[in-house]
Amino acid sequence: MPDPNLSSFIWSVADLLRGDYKQSEYGKVILPFTVLRRLDCVLEPTKAAVLAEKKKREQAKLNPEPFLLKVAGQHFYNASPLDLKKLLGDQDNVGVNLRSYIDAFSPAVRDIFERFEFHTQIDRLAKASLLYLVAEKFANIDLHPDVVSNAQMGLVFEELIRKFAELSNETAGEHFTPREVIRLMVNLIFIEDDDALSKKGVVRSIYDPTAGTGGMLSVAGEHLAELNPGARLVMHGQELNPESYAICKADMLIKGQRIEDIVFGNTLSADGLPGKRFDYMLSNPPFGVEWKKIEKEVRKEAEEHGFNGRFGPGLPRVSDGSLLFLLHLVSKMQPAKDGGSRFGIVLNGSPLFTGGAGSGESEIRRYMLENDLVEAIVGLPVDMFYNTGISTYVWIVSNRKPAHRKGKVQLIDASGSFQKMRKSLGSKRKELSPAHIDDITQIFGRFEEVTRDGVPISRIFKNEDFGYRTITVERPERDDKGKVVLGAKGKGKGKPVADADLRDTENVPLSEDVQAYFEREVLPHAPDAWIDEEKTKVGYEIPFNRHFYVFKPPRPLAEIDAELKGVTDRIVQMIGGLSQ
Repeated sequence: MPDPNLSSFIWSVADLLRGDYKQSEYGKVILPFTVLRRLDCVLEPTKAAVLAEKKKREQAKLNPEPFLLKVAGQHFYNASPLDLKKLLGDQDNVGVNLRSYIDAFSPAVRDIFERFEFHTQIDRLAKASLLYLVAEKFANIDLHPDVVSNAQMGLVFEELIRKFAELSNETAGEHFTPREVIRLMVNLIFIEDDDALSKKGVVRSIYDPTAGTGGMLSVAGEHLAELNPGARLVMHGQELNPESYAICKADMLIKGQRIEDIVFGNTLSADGLPGKRFDYMLSNPPFGVEWKKIEKEVRKEAEEHGFNGRFGPGLPRVSDGSLLFLLHLVSKMQPAKDGGSRFGIVLNGSPLFTGGAGSGESEIRRYMLENDLVEAIVGLPVDMFYNTGISTYVWIVSNRKPAHRKGKVQLIDASGSFQKMRKSLGSKRKELSPAHIDDITQIFGRFEEVTRDGVPISRIFKNEDFGYRTITVERPERDDKGKVVLGAKGKGKGKPVADADLRDTENVPLSEDVQAYFEREVLPHAPDAWIDEEKTKVGYEIPFNRHFYVFKPPRPLAEIDAELKGVTDRIVQMIGGLSQ
């Protein structure tokens, strides 16, 4: 067993940094050093064999890399004769030697230290006369896998990530999804496949296009390991923030995962895993962030590739790019004939209803619903995330819906499922308890309508219930005498001219006959009106809250009168008291 205070021991390094570093910067030193020491310990048993192999292969003029990986028995190697303990033997050259030691790692590991900008920290620590002291602290921690397992090391590393995220609020919001929200999402994407996932030796792929520090991938891996220790989840991800990317890759490495499929860069403008498809996907893209910086690349792909690219169904307004991530994930689904995919994505409210018929947002919703891709949408409580108190929704999307879900969408209102946190973190004041997660998962799994205490919790709709036609209702222009003006030329000749000031639009549900609606709702009020058929557009919106609205009748009048009389009597008494 490892020292239960391992993370607090690592944390004690912070005492050395205090004064020279701000609290929010501790992670820049402690995280890369923790990774370095772990890798140092993992490679220790094969160090001599790796160096001998390197010499042998270089003499034979062969590229040593594949041989070194094999001898190291890991997804990485280090070809330097140095290690952290040896470095300390030459006190005057710790900085130079530390640099050459890091440069001798295999490329994927070197990349982690580069994204951490670790060389900058080496300089900064040396300048503050702290480099030797910090390196010595870490060299004395035993992080050998025999002492600290991959799983335990992963937990320690995650605890450190969380502590630093809390200290540095801007990081917390942008790159951190609360674990209990991830657990819920993982439950929802796995529940219908429990049987398949419990089979011996099962291997599945998972992908997060906004991987942050890797929390979603980690929790998915843990969940599947609990379900079936023999199952394997192959992780893939892309991340834009260099430090988060480094942490994500380091976390994977520490847990013994492959890191070749965690790529750096902007998913929307430069997909780092082109052509790859995945069994499961999870994402918490930034809420309501504009995509002006990458507009050129996105529009170019949409125009040149259409439905063969990622953005065929439409483009949302530039002020909010979250629906672009939804489309990106759809493009990464395995074809249904090859087993299909399921994914969960966290979005704010606007993708549900922003944009009228014909707008980019409505066209994207139309594509999702007409292709029967939306399984469920779960409304979460407010104040669930570190950087925002707004309402958020988890969309569960799949192209392999079980038969009983086909053609239908389940809406679950879980906004009342929370417990208050003892201590709030940023905007996060509420959390889901394990019982809440279980309850929501069961409601989704059972796929039935649920009402509790007269309040609807789960409702089931047909896809087309969210569709409507926007019709343009025209009224004739009239002259001074009130006579209808007729067109003089072209195809409008002899027909009434439309008065633009009287033009109106009506939304008719797809399930209704347009003519019947028009005769019932419009003609009684405007007998001279007609529909301009050429302007009719189909739109889709999901007015989530409207479907869970419960009408509370006003209190009886007598009760309100009695209350008002009581208040008035008290005011009269108070005035009386003042005048005495």
